[in-house]
Amino acid sequence: MADWDIRKLRILRTLHELGTVTATAEALHLTPSAVSQQLTGLAKALGVTLLEAHGRRVRLTGAAHLVLRHAEEVFAQLERADAELLGHLRGEAGQVRVGAFSTAIPALVVPAVRELRRTHPGLAVTVRETEAAAAYELLAAGGVELALSLAAHAPAPRDPKFSRFPLLADPLDVALPAGHPLAAEPALRLADLAGDPWIFGSSGPWSQITVAACESAGFVPEQAHAAAGWSAILAMVAAGMGVALVPRMALAGGHGTPDRGTPDGAGIALRVLHADQPRRYVVAAVRRGGEGAPGPARVLAALHRAAAAQARGRTAAGPPRETPGTVQSP
Repeated sequence: MADWDIRKLRILRTLHELGTVTATAEALHLTPSAVSQQLTGLAKALGVTLLEAHGRRVRLTGAAHLVLRHAEEVFAQLERADAELLGHLRGEAGQVRVGAFSTAIPALVVPAVRELRRTHPGLAVTVRETEAAAAYELLAAGGVELALSLAAHAPAPRDPKFSRFPLLADPLDVALPAGHPLAAEPALRLADLAGDPWIFGSSGPWSQITVAACESAGFVPEQAHAAAGWSAILAMVAAGMGVALVPRMALAGGHGTPDRGTPDGAGIALRVLHADQPRRYVVAAVRRGGEGAPGPARVLAALHRAAAAQARGRTAAGPPRETPGTVQSP
């Protein structure tokens, strides 16, 4: 039987993900020569060629892809074994590290942590704010046990390294200056604002979300101003400098409530869009096989309850009428 060395298989998988020996060495804190030696040893142990020259780089052979396909099953089974062992050893105690994007922390993660402190005081949840790409790098490397991101920025559902769980469909409302001609429009559509100046980030996820939502409504938004934080965006809206999309989840978690003006007293009309209302979808992910560990399973369940409470709160409160004064970054 071939010698399936787990450490060397992880090096092969990292090379497949990052593309170069140099990047693989940096990610794994090895030297490039050590990476090459380990992969040469794996190829010899398995009796196949794993790498072939491709210009000044190397690429994986068909045999390497076959090996990786089976290796992913091995990694998942090891995660399940770790989960069962953790449950046996720790029971109700332990630690779960969560990587999440900024608006998910007050809206979903904090309520989940509060609940778990009451119901499972021996379970410690450590939170790390991070963007989607970094969260999944941490998750793959074992830096966190659970990652929250927008579905648009998460790995594909068929990625064999992760198990994904949908949490929330987050509606996007539009913030208008209080004196805007359409501030009281009874059935406002996103397409009605095609001719307005828009305020959104110059790059990154929120820029992509705004542009994609407007394009789906049939127009390309004219970006009049760029800002990354909600306080800056809403201040410019209040000053009549443009309009902006605001995720409903960004209004939760203690940043304010509807019917309150901005800090300087200027009003903003926060309107629910009709017919063409965009949404962003929030997902959680764990390393495949790790969802059976008691800690991550309890955190996932608490996050699902926090997301359900968010949805119920929206229904009970009805449509927002005015923006809160301060909301943090996207």
